[in-house]
Amino acid sequence: MKGRKTINLSVLVDYANYQLKRTDKHADVGFKAGICGMLEKALISTNNYNGYSYLNNNDTKLGTLGYYGRTYHYKS
Repeated sequence: MKGRKTINLSVLVDYANYQLKRTDKHADVGFKAGICGMLEKALISTNNYNGYSYLNNNDTKLGTLGYYGRTYHYKS
């Protein structure tokens, strides 16, 4: 079995938050939903989940790009 590889959680959160701010044609709902799901799993599994904030509080309808336009917070 190969050695375990790890990444600093803050690096992962920062990268995910950067991706969730994207507005190009490739950053669609499915792309952003996948990032949210993966990041929430990592944060909750490590007991570091501290919620998120919407990028635009006036655009938060479930299932839309605005819903997945968010910034995650973690315990430090």
